[in-house]
Amino acid sequence: MEEDCCATQLIYGDGKFNAGGLDRFVKEVKLAECGISYGVVAIVGPQSSGKSALQNHLFTTKFKEMNANSGRSQTTKGIWIAKCVGIEPCTIAMDLEGTDGRERGQDDTFKKQSTLFVLAVSDILLINMSLDGQDKPFLETFFQVVMRFGIPRKTTLLFVIHDNSKIWNGVPKPQAHKSTRFSDFFSEEVVVMSSYEEKEKFKEEVAQLRQRLSPGMLFAGYRRGLVPASGFSFSAQQIWKVIKENKDLDLPAHKVMVANVRCEEIANHIFNQLIYDKVCTHLSPFLRCLYNIRKGWLALKEAVQTGPVQGFGKRLSSILGTYLSKYDIEAIYFDGGARNSKRQLLESKALDFVYPAYTTMLGHVRSKALEDFKVRLEQSLNKARGFATYVRICTHSSMLEFDKGCADAAVIQANWDASRVREKLQRDMDAHASSVCSAKLSELNVNYEQQLSASLIGPVKTLLETGGKDTWASIRKLLNRETEVAISEFSTVVADFELDEATIAEMLQHLRDYSRNVVEKKAREEATKIMIHMKDRFSTVFNYDSDSTLRVWTGKEDIASITKDARSASMKLLSVMAAIRLDEKPDHIEKVLFSSLMDGAVTVSSSQDREIGASVDPLASSNWEEVSSKNILITPVQCQSLWRQFIAETENSVTQAISAHVMAATARCEEIANQKFSQLILDEDWLALEEAVQIGPVQGFGKRLSSILSTYLSKYDTEATIYFDEGARNSKRQLLESKALDVWLLSSSL
Repeated sequence: MEEDCCATQLIYGDGKFNAGGLDRFVKEVKLAECGISYGVVAIVGPQSSGKSALQNHLFTTKFKEMNANSGRSQTTKGIWIAKCVGIEPCTIAMDLEGTDGRERGQDDTFKKQSTLFVLAVSDILLINMSLDGQDKPFLETFFQVVMRFGIPRKTTLLFVIHDNSKIWNGVPKPQAHKSTRFSDFFSEEVVVMSSYEEKEKFKEEVAQLRQRLSPGMLFAGYRRGLVPASGFSFSAQQIWKVIKENKDLDLPAHKVMVANVRCEEIANHIFNQLIYDKVCTHLSPFLRCLYNIRKGWLALKEAVQTGPVQGFGKRLSSILGTYLSKYDIEAIYFDGGARNSKRQLLESKALDFVYPAYTTMLGHVRSKALEDFKVRLEQSLNKARGFATYVRICTHSSMLEFDKGCADAAVIQANWDASRVREKLQRDMDAHASSVCSAKLSELNVNYEQQLSASLIGPVKTLLETGGKDTWASIRKLLNRETEVAISEFSTVVADFELDEATIAEMLQHLRDYSRNVVEKKAREEATKIMIHMKDRFSTVFNYDSDSTLRVWTGKEDIASITKDARSASMKLLSVMAAIRLDEKPDHIEKVLFSSLMDGAVTVSSSQDREIGASVDPLASSNWEEVSSKNILITPVQCQSLWRQFIAETENSVTQAISAHVMAATARCEEIANQKFSQLILDEDWLALEEAVQIGPVQGFGKRLSSILSTYLSKYDTEATIYFDEGARNSKRQLLESKALDVWLLSSSL
């Protein structure tokens, strides 16, 4: 297919720049792909001097040529641009309207502007001149423009005449350029060619000139003002804009400006590719392999939202490196300062953009390290080491794991600091360890509290129910012993937690307080059941002997004494439960109770009472003397009330016992009386006296009968005296005596 030169009008005759047309031209000829391997040639000269024809023959372009039959009139208006066909590297030709066009009259503004424009963008400038010197004013103006604007390019000027240096020397120069030589600004080439009318010779000479326009000549100029091909369109627009606005043309600054704009455009384009993952989705399989992209940014971003990604930092570094490399490739020919500045900005924006994913990854690493810490700590608690040792070991292991994860997540292009996340992990582990420590200590407290409760409640209850002389001394001894055992064991176990001394002391005091509270609570509980305990104690003492054998009321028992003992035991129990005595402070509770309730007397116990000699009921009070109110379980008034209730509720038991006692004594005495009566009527002395009386009077009868009766009554008394009921005993004695006398009278009357 024949190559198209794509001729396009670049600047219209009215000076308007055809930006859209230039962009299409650049795209069609693929100029942006050339980097800095491209050239620009332009031609200036009088109107209808054959500029367009010369370029068409030289570069195979298709600029519009003058029709000779129409006369010498303007053919080219403004500036046209076309691709030189068959010339490598890529070369762009520019065709300008004539420098002496009659159509513009005396206004030579556009002529100067267009000439300055092509001078700023061209590597080779063809000056198509006749030999009659009519263009000398143009060249003088041209040289003045060069010196005025200080264009920093050493453009090659290709003349058709050879006496140009004389014109240069005759041009007035500013002080700064008094000694400036023509060669400082230009490389000069002179070509003499036939006119276009001599077609064969003209074509021959054109072919020779085409050979001279080799790459060596094309790039022979000093190209420090060169703009990379991808920025040619923007640069051309900006140069024309500056010229139109009549500003001084500063090509070095212009070059930097173009580089800034184009590099920023490239950077923004690359950044948008990163955002939408276009490199990954649009690259061919070969380029994906070249860039080592297995999965792109969007896939990595999605993956890290779900959970930790192995090799996150390496993958993200590779993705960022791919996009930055793409920027480097596209911006390689632009000004280094601008290029690097925009690259740094692109890198900074890219890092800011992907940073949330990095923080998410760190969050996963921190969460995993924290969970592993919790698992390790829980597992370690079953091993033979102290808690604080477990925490240190597990913390160290989890921190190593976190640091390894941070290293895996690190991005080469960034210098991100994970210290804040690491500090948060440390705080979280410390908080969890503290929570576990609190739970373990709480568990220990509960265990030892349960141990103390188990070792104290039962024995204290038994001691209180016993109500002996040394009840509270025994309780204190028990309390001290069990508390110290628990304290000793607890101190050994809690040492593994490496707590501060104040905390340990507080915990030990808690156990001491707890054990005391257990005793006090149990004492208060039992005090609420004092009536039950007193009645149980009374029943035990009253109904059972010292061998714990159930009493059988035979009539021989001293019920009054037994009742007194039973009531004394109950009174002792009441005095024991009247107050808590864990501080070993003496009191007079027992003495007051016994003297007031058992003995029925009132004792003046306080020093003040003794001084005034008053008789005071010590039970008419709500406090015990010398006993703290917090230790009082049963007040004096309550004791008095309880005792009255107790007497009333146990009186029936005494009455029943007395009744049983009387019945037993009566039956036994009656049995003894009957036995003695039977023995009496069969007594030999009795029978002999009875027989003697039947015969006649018996000397000393009364004395002898009284003696016999006294003997058997004495025997009755001897056997019946062990039965304590006097009434039953005397009643049956009288019955025995009465029966014996009745039998004697009956026998005597017969």
